[in-house]
Amino acid sequence: MSEERTAPLRFAVLQLSGCAGCEVSLLNASEWVDKHRLLYMPLVISAYDIPEVDILLVSGGIRTDDDLYNLRRAVSRAKQVIAVGTCAISGGVANLGDRDEVRALFMAQAERRHLPRLLPKCRPVDAVVNVDLYLPGCPPTPELFMAALFRPPDFKVGRIVCAECGRKKLKDMRPKHLRGIEHGQVLSDICLVNQGYLCVGTSVRGGCRALCTRPGHPCVGCRGPSDALIEGSSAAWFSTISRVFASMTDIPPEEIDAALRSPQLSLFLFQFSDYAGGDRPPRPKEKVL
Repeated sequence: MSEERTAPLRFAVLQLSGCAGCEVSLLNASEWVDKHRLLYMPLVISAYDIPEVDILLVSGGIRTDDDLYNLRRAVSRAKQVIAVGTCAISGGVANLGDRDEVRALFMAQAERRHLPRLLPKCRPVDAVVNVDLYLPGCPPTPELFMAALFRPPDFKVGRIVCAECGRKKLKDMRPKHLRGIEHGQVLSDICLVNQGYLCVGTSVRGGCRALCTRPGHPCVGCRGPSDALIEGSSAAWFSTISRVFASMTDIPPEEIDAALRSPQLSLFLFQFSDYAGGDRPPRPKEKVL
């Protein structure tokens, strides 16, 4: 008979493309709390990497190259791997549309319900249909929603976020390097650029009431380009924001350029190039609220 294990088992939960239902089910159980030690689970534990563990629970299916990369990397650090749930075992609902036998079954029905195929690329709405008004933001503020719905004639969107922020720009406060987003104590009334934070509010359209920058969080550009840049290229935007930092800081230009192109900002900032068109006409600024 093997000796009874006294140390708690170290385990991790890797979520691939799925809905987090399996993770919630695990959290609804309590028996494992004193017997196993949970080291990684993005739903509840902030950690960048999966450490070496005794057990790796894998939920969700492999739908993206990130899924494949993360799975291979995590498995190399685990003694035992457990596939959890329908998605991990058979691909789940998202995989039904890729299975010929399932499609044949549904297509044979007189009142059939088509199974959607996942497209190779996610595209914006105006790549397929005409759009009458654009309401950018992540999310748009309630005021912007109301303005889009009721279109009051006297409603005006702020030119840039800086115009709504109210922080003072100083000529004698020139940082030499960028600060991380969560580093240092933020002064309440001084421009975040003067304090060394990568804030891009000078190039971003207003209307959000500067909800991020007022309490001290740098603008990441979720409202998209201002009217001055809306028909320009992403290169024009990079050049503009670089000039702002050159005039207000002593931070090396290569440090600014690297930070602007970091994964941290890519979700929002690379949308600037979407407005310039490419395979379609530019989005007219008159249609952007």
